[in-house]
Amino acid sequence: MVRNLRHFGIVVKDVERSLRFYRDLLGLKIVKVANESGPYIDNMLALDHVSVKTVKMSAGEGGTFLELLQFVSHPRHFDPAREICSLGPSHLAFTVENLDSLYERLLLSGVSFNAPPQLSPDGYARVAFCEDPDGSSIELVEVIGGG
Repeated sequence: MVRNLRHFGIVVKDVERSLRFYRDLLGLKIVKVANESGPYIDNMLALDHVSVKTVKMSAGEGGTFLELLQFVSHPRHFDPAREICSLGPSHLAFTVENLDSLYERLLLSGVSFNAPPQLSPDGYARVAFCEDPDGSSIELVEVIGGG
């Protein structure tokens, strides 16, 4: 029986560049940084000679973490053909405060958005989708109603 959602992992090309987005722009806090290699991680991931830098981050509320993974030993590139409707994980959502202010700050930092913040049809939230530095979809949600 599952007890809780522990963390969500995102493979990134350059962890320092990604930290500028997740830490500096979104305000997540670093909880743990590790460089992992050896038989344990090789077996766990079914890869040979793995070397991966991991950064676990927290938004401060709740017990779910975001884990950034930079595979030093197995670098990959983002698939531009992958769409939000592709099979597999599609996006990561964050509850935020003052979406308009965050939207403007992210735009000024060069972050790409699908559209400006919009009110959900049920009036419960204002929502905007953007991309992290590697093209992963990020949903920003400001809860405004009780709907």
